[in-house]
Amino acid sequence: MDEQAELGRYDRGLEILRRLAGEDEPAVTRDFADVAPDLGRLTVEFPYGDVYHRSELALRERQLATIGGLAALGYALPQLRFHIAGALNIGCGRREVVEAIMHLASYTGFPAVLNAITVAKEVFAARDDDEPGYADAAPELEGSRYERGWKALSEIDGHAGEAVIENLKSIAPDLGRYIIEFAFGDLYSRGGLDLRSREIVSVAACTALGSALPQLKVHVHGLLNVGGTREEVVETIMQMAVYAGFPAALNAMNAAKEVFADRD
Repeated sequence: MDEQAELGRYDRGLEILRRLAGEDEPAVTRDFADVAPDLGRLTVEFPYGDVYHRSELALRERQLATIGGLAALGYALPQLRFHIAGALNIGCGRREVVEAIMHLASYTGFPAVLNAITVAKEVFAARDDDEPGYADAAPELEGSRYERGWKALSEIDGHAGEAVIENLKSIAPDLGRYIIEFAFGDLYSRGGLDLRSREIVSVAACTALGSALPQLKVHVHGLLNVGGTREEVVETIMQMAVYAGFPAALNAMNAAKEVFADRD
């Protein structure tokens, strides 16, 4: 690739990074100049100049996916802090950020969610806007938690989700009930974040975890079932190559490929 093309990657990456950081000279472009100057350049060129620049997934969804992936990893809280602020800088609401993190309790467990919410609280406190920094309690919904959870699972994840519950009946039926009541009856039924965004966050988190490929397949189905496209599935997984690494992205892409084949 010629020098002009490489310069183009850096410039377009820097433009996106500036939008997220809310400043003309983002920290990553200067903080490593004395020890690893090429790391700063590569961080601008690949994550932002190559991946974020792609048009198949909007910047809002990329930020929600990134929040999901970083919260799932659990060890990248400084980067999570940056991307929560970045989500707000490009127009995501605090409620959306909080809901995206709370949504992960089914996939990452509560400690990771509590740590991520603590980071979000710090980001909100540092900003001088007046937007509420919390997610309102879910409104009173019709039916029992189990009834609305089963309805949501059937509509979102379809046969793939129903098969998970069926497979648990012979060994741990209560686990299946918890999945229905908590994951779908409590979390998926909340407002503040649309179903397509919730499934993008789920796909990102399951990809980043690396150990949840069967569950990833269910949520690839789910994203497609609620109006997402195959291109958005692919882009969400590719986005995680930046944060969880290429092995996690490659394994997840193979899982998505199997789902696409099944649906064909």
